[in-house]
Amino acid sequence: MSQIASVQKFESWVDSYLNFEKTPKKNIFWLDTMRFFCEKFNFPEKAAPCFHVAGSKGKGSVSMFIASILEEAGFKTGLYTSPHILDFIERISRTNGPFEDEAYDKAVAEIMAGVKAIKKEELPGERPVTWFELVTLFSFLVFRQAKVDYSVFEVGLGGRLDSTNVVSPICSVITPIEKEHTEFLGDTLEKIAFEKGGIIKENTPVVISKQNPSVRRVFEKIAEEKKARAIFLEDYIQDLKCDFYTDENCPKENQAEKQFRISFSSKIFSRPIKAHLKMFGSFQAENAVLASLAVKTAIPEISEEIIEKGLSKAKLPARFEIIKNLKGCKNIPFLILDGAHTVNSVRFTLETLDAVFSRKDCRADPCNDKNFTLLFACAADKDAKDIAPLFKNYFDKIFLTKPGNVKQADLALLQKAFDEAGLSYDLNEDFEMQIKKSLEYADKNHSILLVTGSFYLIAVVKSLLNKIGGSL
Repeated sequence: MSQIASVQKFESWVDSYLNFEKTPKKNIFWLDTMRFFCEKFNFPEKAAPCFHVAGSKGKGSVSMFIASILEEAGFKTGLYTSPHILDFIERISRTNGPFEDEAYDKAVAEIMAGVKAIKKEELPGERPVTWFELVTLFSFLVFRQAKVDYSVFEVGLGGRLDSTNVVSPICSVITPIEKEHTEFLGDTLEKIAFEKGGIIKENTPVVISKQNPSVRRVFEKIAEEKKARAIFLEDYIQDLKCDFYTDENCPKENQAEKQFRISFSSKIFSRPIKAHLKMFGSFQAENAVLASLAVKTAIPEISEEIIEKGLSKAKLPARFEIIKNLKGCKNIPFLILDGAHTVNSVRFTLETLDAVFSRKDCRADPCNDKNFTLLFACAADKDAKDIAPLFKNYFDKIFLTKPGNVKQADLALLQKAFDEAGLSYDLNEDFEMQIKKSLEYADKNHSILLVTGSFYLIAVVKSLLNKIGGSL
């Protein structure tokens, strides 16, 4: 629960409404309820210019990069993302933490009184109001109360019918598309792309990451119909480079002190952009490029220097988050938390593990005793069958469980996926017990522990570590 009393009150109140994150259901997506709310509350979504970010992976990081650049430029910026890791207020905040308490206090009073005054028969179709609709509305109200200069909205699911899609952005952004939530978004990349492309607005630029050719064609068609300028990353970026390096003043053996730097050029920048990122991996390099293109497209006066500083300050929890010196588990050299939950995002996480910890070099050296442990869980709608083979030959020990009590899991399918991949594992649906077991194993064996597959699993890990005296 949040430390701000009014937000705690809001959390308790909104939890009585249908929460898709906890209980996925078909046919509960529509926009007329959000449009109704916006009108009732005097159009809070229009309080400040905004960026709107959709995609299958990386949209939270891109949103943070955009907001960080805007903050560096001196703009008070609201950032709406999901899910949160430990504190609900993470969803509706600035890049460096919450707004002043007064903004939340007034927004809570406004939304609770306003929604209470609405009669059921007034609601479009007399449909039930959902948790995510109210949380999205709350973000609009908080940002208006805080008098932000800009806001950045991450899509919750899909795009076309997502609750955030009542905004009128100055720039839309679409990250890579993968098969995900196929029960709700469609069973092909093209169908999913159509849903994601629903955030493209009339006469509004859209910046799009590198995509499968058939997906690109979907976006091109939508953009043409909307008379929206489509800016594809591969058409605008040259010489994108990224690499890990160790500062010469840092002890060579201290792997976690590696730095990550990127550089790229584009015809819309007056010079090459160079930055050191706190978020690691080649995929984060592309996320940073996408954010830079979006900001420069929408606000050309923002300088290259500001963009570089903003990129360098951006940071999110559970994006290859490296933690060391764990209290109670002092023999675990590093704990890595990463919310990757699609095939490509897990692949990128493993590539980053290789790069940061020289895993392949360790395996090749018979005298090296460094080993790696995995704790994995994923929601029932994730592609466990194609994710499991990625872990082959990576880990000395694998622990499987479910991602807490928030998301539905299918342990039978998870077990089948790992069996078919020929992997040995320790499976237990008691996630708290399995977390403790993986920590104890890694501590006993001086093992690097990777926790991945679900942001919800990471939330439970962080919460449990806080309870048992960890350092998070």
